[in-house]
Order: sequence, then structure tokens, then C-alpha cells
Amino acid sequence: MTPERLERILTTLNRRQPDLTVITDEVYKPHNLSAIVRTCDAFAIPDVHCVWASEQSRLQTGTAAGSDSWVQVNTHPNISQAIDRMQSAGMKVCVAHFSDRAIDFRDYDYTQPTALLMGAEKVGVSAAASEAADEHLIIPMLGMVQSFNVSVAAAIILSEAVRQREAAGMFDVSRMDKSRYNKLLFEWARPIETRLCQKYQVPYPALREDGEIADPQAFSELINSFSN
Repeated sequence: MTPERLERILTTLNRRQPDLTVITDEVYKPHNLSAIVRTCDAFAIPDVHCVWASEQSRLQTGTAAGSDSWVQVNTHPNISQAIDRMQSAGMKVCVAHFSDRAIDFRDYDYTQPTALLMGAEKVGVSAAASEAADEHLIIPMLGMVQSFNVSVAAAIILSEAVRQREAAGMFDVSRMDKSRYNKLLFEWARPIETRLCQKYQVPYPALREDGEIADPQAFSELINSFSN
């Protein structure tokens, strides 16, 4: 673990926004799903919530460019349960959807806890999802086409969310729960030891400030006790 690598991990974790997320409603093209996850990592979003259209819709690692290692992908059986979970957690669900009550995406306040809901290619969101959403957002179009690609639309809206949060100072202090912060720090800094802990179902050992295991001998002896 180099100091530079550790610093990058710490900086990334310190910027994560636990109350900003994305829900995908049966987005069926794997490259679009993967592109959305990659965008979430770039915009400091730690979680994505997906309702899969099918098993074939799951992430393509190549398109995600490894970002699925840094963003947790949560699966829900249907969109109603996904929306209910977000709203129960105190988030407003905003759907990218053209309707009579839709507002310009730049007029929404993204400094409040927000889940951005993106619908399936071509058909968009279901009527039930549209009704359950707290807000409808639109991206004004200046050309002949009527809509952006779903992953592009997500990136445009999230860039505005990040702009507002940066202006509000929300990236200046760590906002992630400490227990999850420490868990991710260990997993990102010590991937080999993480796999061993998960294999043998043992707790992650404590880390020193330089990212090294605090008591490497005790950890080695513990792991060896399983393999002998």
C-alpha cells in the first residue's frame, strides 16, 4: 500500500454522498447499466439500486471499467419496493420523466436526500413509478431528438446534483456512517485480506493509519488456523 494509493482511497471515501443515489427501473441494456454505475462512482455516489429486466441485464464489468468494485449495486424485486425503501429512508424520489408536472432538472434542490429514478430504454418509467415519485424532472432539448440515452441523461442530472452539493460545502466533510466507512476502507485498501476474511468468515482486523494491518502476526496466525 503506497501513501499515494491510501490518500486516494481516503479522499474518495471522504467525498462519498450516502444520501444521493440512483434507481434503475428495468434498464435492460447491460452497457447502459454499467455506464450508470461508472458515472455514480465518478460523482461520489456509493450505492445504486436496480430492478433487473432479466438476468441478462446485469452489469458488464468491461463497460463499468471496474467501478462496480467501488459502488454497491442493490437489487430489488420490483420498482414499487425500491421506491418505498428510498422514501422510507427519507429520500425524495425524482424521476426523469416528461409530464405535466415535470420541472427543469436544474430547478430541483439536490442538497436534500435524493434518489434519481431512471426508466427503461424506449418505454421509460411505469405508470406506477411515475405516480409514486415525489418529483418529475426534464432535461430541455434543443435539437430534433426527444430524449437522451438513459446513461447520458443520468450523467447530466447528476452533474447538476454534484454542482449544487459542492456549492453547499457537502464535499468538505466526511458524511458516511463510520462503520461503513471503516468497512470500505479495509476492503479497498486490503483486497487480499478481505477475500480471506470473507472466505473464513472472520471480522476484518484493525488497520494502522498507514493502511497496514495493526497486528499482522495475529492475523496471519488466525488465517493459518483455518488452512491447517
